[in-house]
Amino acid sequence: MDETPMGIWDFCTNSALKRASRQLGQLYEDVLAPSGLRGTQFSLLSQISHSKNASLRTLANLLVMDLSALGHTLKPLIRDGYVELVPDVSDRRVKRVQLTPLGQKKQQEATDLWRKAQARFDNALGKPEADALRRALNGLSEASFAEAFTRASDTTGPGESG
Repeated sequence: MDETPMGIWDFCTNSALKRASRQLGQLYEDVLAPSGLRGTQFSLLSQISHSKNASLRTLANLLVMDLSALGHTLKPLIRDGYVELVPDVSDRRVKRVQLTPLGQKKQQEATDLWRKAQARFDNALGKPEADALRRALNGLSEASFAEAFTRASDTTGPGESG
């Protein structure tokens, strides 16, 4: 009898999250495809819309990204006319990120598609489980979790081999 080998994701939380993220990303991107946006681009447009004129630094912090990665991700959205960087009115060194009218239209178009993907996810996993998963993942993205992780002991827990 052929046994399916265990994957590293059976032991490593990071690998399990990345593996699940790749699959879920592909499923959402398939649904978002008619908009012409990648999942990361849609998420970024949506966060920009939700953040209402946030600075680049604030947006990077919200997305748990460094500024250079955010800049790299913004370039095609700026090139395509969906996003613009505008100087802050009180400190011209600070750049604020906002959707252009074309970007607002594209974000709304993609949101309609995203709602379909989100409904499929909630229906496939179950709404209570999906809500619990989002809460857990949001908790992992908080600075307080990163601080706790950094302070935590490197030893394995009770009953675990290491």
